[in-house]
Amino acid sequence: MNSTAAVPRLRRVLTLWDLIFYGIVLIMPIAPIPLFGIAQKLSHGHFVTTILVAMVAMLFTAASYGRMAALYPAAGSAYTYVGRGLHPHLGFLAGWAMFLDYLIQPLFNSILGALTIQRFFPHIPYAVLAALFVGTMTFLNVRGIRTTARANIVMLAIMGVVIAAFVVLATRYLLHYEGWPGLVSLQPFYDPKTFDFRATWTATSFAALTYIGFDGVTTLAEEVENPKRNVLLATVLVCVFTGVLAGLQAYLGQRVWPDYTTFTSLETAFMDISRRVGGAALFQALGIILIIACVGAGLTGQVGAARLLFGMGRDNVLPRRVFGRLDPKRQSPTLNICLIGIVAYVGALLVTYEQAGEVLNFGAFLAFMGVNLAAFRQFTILHPPGRKRRWFRDTLMPLLGFAFCLWIWLGLKTPAKVIGGIWFLIGLTYCAVKTRGFRVRPIEIDFSEG
Repeated sequence: MNSTAAVPRLRRVLTLWDLIFYGIVLIMPIAPIPLFGIAQKLSHGHFVTTILVAMVAMLFTAASYGRMAALYPAAGSAYTYVGRGLHPHLGFLAGWAMFLDYLIQPLFNSILGALTIQRFFPHIPYAVLAALFVGTMTFLNVRGIRTTARANIVMLAIMGVVIAAFVVLATRYLLHYEGWPGLVSLQPFYDPKTFDFRATWTATSFAALTYIGFDGVTTLAEEVENPKRNVLLATVLVCVFTGVLAGLQAYLGQRVWPDYTTFTSLETAFMDISRRVGGAALFQALGIILIIACVGAGLTGQVGAARLLFGMGRDNVLPRRVFGRLDPKRQSPTLNICLIGIVAYVGALLVTYEQAGEVLNFGAFLAFMGVNLAAFRQFTILHPPGRKRRWFRDTLMPLLGFAFCLWIWLGLKTPAKVIGGIWFLIGLTYCAVKTRGFRVRPIEIDFSEG
């Protein structure tokens, strides 16, 4: 008998356009909207420039992800690419950095969700709204109610309509009040009166949040037609699409409201811009979309983090008695869900939206740097046999991706570096103890749980 006949395999049915659409769903086209006010302040009015600079780093990194996915089509995460491409212990540390992102994601969305709701109900204290938001999210997850792929597609369509409406209304507003000089200007890209290199560097580290999630495209590598070509193309094109769309939104927002010092709230500044160009209707539509997006992302992030904790507890990466328990009635890691909810609420009271975003980038960009180095080692140092050596693609691109990601990572503010550094040190110590001084292989983290 043919021994391969009984081996189940995923069918390669996904096209390049399927991958691109999936990547857009992961990132969400409204990604730059919550960042606008803070990024404008950090960059002294150059958010558009920071988006484009961050896109360069993401393009090189996306190429490294795509090429590593071609080598390891069943892997689909920075953890595995770094572990196989560099060293298992470095892979564990990359996974530990990714784990921080899983923990921060529900907190990040809870802060924005509570702040957005407060724009509709300004008299209710933020602490109360944060408790209601996190409590509702935790209750729904304990009950087993989560967002579905179909709900994400519907949400994406609604976002597309609202963004299109904003683009049209903002263009009409600028033409009506300022004419073509108001619509077409170099000021959002470079204003000599306010440009500051260090401020732009710091703001780029925050603006890079726009692209978080693009790497999820590589998780479908086993189901893609011609994965060596299509995964690479899809990751790069998703980054280009995100950068162009985000840049357009930031550009129009900046032209409509140039003075970033007069916003009611930096975290929800784009809502003020939408009201200026589209009145109360667009203000309310954008606010409702932001709230629903935060609920959906928060639900997914919370249950993903809880399931990852369960997987790490079950595999003895973390204490099994605490994290490896399932609710016998719902077959769900209820305790972990509640723990993540507590972390989200306490964090929402202690840190700002900006700080949460920068901590999120701390772990993400460590993983991105690891993937770029793994691609460099695999294709330059080891060099797969039978392949023609291509200096630009094999050597320069991953090194440039690493350098750009390192530059962005170094631009993070001190609090994010301190929090992330403590987390990384805990992971390093834990790995050293578990592997007897790095002499045995570390226990693998099953990120498919998340």
